[in-house]
Amino acid sequence: MRQEEIWDAETAQRYDTPGTGMFAPEVLDPTVDRLVELAGGGRALEFAIGTGRVAVPLAERGVPVTGIELSAPMIRQLRAKVDEATVPVVAGDMATAAAPGTYTLVYLVFNTISNLLTQAEQVACFRNAARHLVPGGRFVVELWVPELRRLPPGQQAMVYNCEPGYIGLDTYDVLRQHVVSHHFRFGEGRQAELFRSPHRYIWPSELDLMAQLAGFELESRQADWAGADFTAESPSHVSVYRLPLPGSGHAG
Repeated sequence: MRQEEIWDAETAQRYDTPGTGMFAPEVLDPTVDRLVELAGGGRALEFAIGTGRVAVPLAERGVPVTGIELSAPMIRQLRAKVDEATVPVVAGDMATAAAPGTYTLVYLVFNTISNLLTQAEQVACFRNAARHLVPGGRFVVELWVPELRRLPPGQQAMVYNCEPGYIGLDTYDVLRQHVVSHHFRFGEGRQAELFRSPHRYIWPSELDLMAQLAGFELESRQADWAGADFTAESPSHVSVYRLPLPGSGHAG
C-alpha cells in the first residue's frame, strides 16, 4: 500500500469529522494552544498538513503556517477551507520536500511520522525539519508508544478498540517494526467497510536518536498537548526537539 493510494479522494472527503474525534475541541484546542506557544511569534511549517485540521486554527491564531503534503486530494480539501495565500502548501514528501524560507517551528502531529515505512526515511524527516529551522528552532512530534506489551505471545494481531459499529485491529511484523491498522466499520447488515494504513512504529528512545543524528536535542516530552507527565504507562507522547543556538554547544 503506497501512501498516495491510501490518502485518495474518498479518504480525503471522509477525513474531517467537525466537532468530534480528533476534531473535537478538547483534542484540538490544547494542540493549537501549545503550538502557538512553541512558535514563539515566528513562522510554522507543518509536515503532512492534510486537510488543515491543525494548520487552519493555528493560522487563525496569528501564526503564519506553511504545509507540506503528499496527497493531492487532501490538499484540495484544505483549499475548500482556506486559500493558498492564507496557508501555502508544497506538494511533496515530508522527508524530502522543501518549503520556502525558514521557520521557528516545524511540527508533525497525530502519529504521521510513522507513515514513513523505513528507519532511513524517518531519519531523513528529522534532517528535513532541521534544514527548515532557524538556530534554536523546534521540531515537535506527536506519536503513539508501541503497544507490544499487549500483544499476546505468539500472536500477530491485537484488537485495540471495539465499540458499536466499529472494530480497530492492528497486525504486527515485529522484525521490521511494522504495524498495519485495520478499521472495520459496519451497520446492521452483512456489509462492512475496511480502511487499512501501514506504519513503522518507533520507540521514544529510537526517536531521540533520530533527532540526535539530525542535530537536535530533546527539550521536553509530555504525555499530551496539555502537558501531562509522560510515564511508562503513557499511550502516546508529544516530544519537543530543539536545534542548539550558536555558541551553546551540543549534547552528544
